[in-house]
Amino acid sequence: MNTYKAKIKITLRKGILDVQGKAVEQALHSMDYDIMENVRIGKYVELDITAQNDGQAEEFVREACDKIIANPIVEDYEIEILEQA
Repeated sequence: MNTYKAKIKITLRKGILDVQGKAVEQALHSMDYDIMENVRIGKYVELDITAQNDGQAEEFVREACDKIIANPIVEDYEIEILEQA
């Protein structure tokens, strides 16, 4: 068995109103940062996982994302699997 680091980036799906992003964008504009637009706020998760190979590790992490880590109805996610030394 090998140990892997999973890095998961979670964002709201396109078309879903990002209330936090809009609030940050408005705050930026009020501070004269009008050049910044389309602010989107997301989540970042890291975890260690023990699996036979990187494919199995990604499969387990994807399953966990679909069930509990992310909300697949309104969120998309990207997974990066890195082997630990």
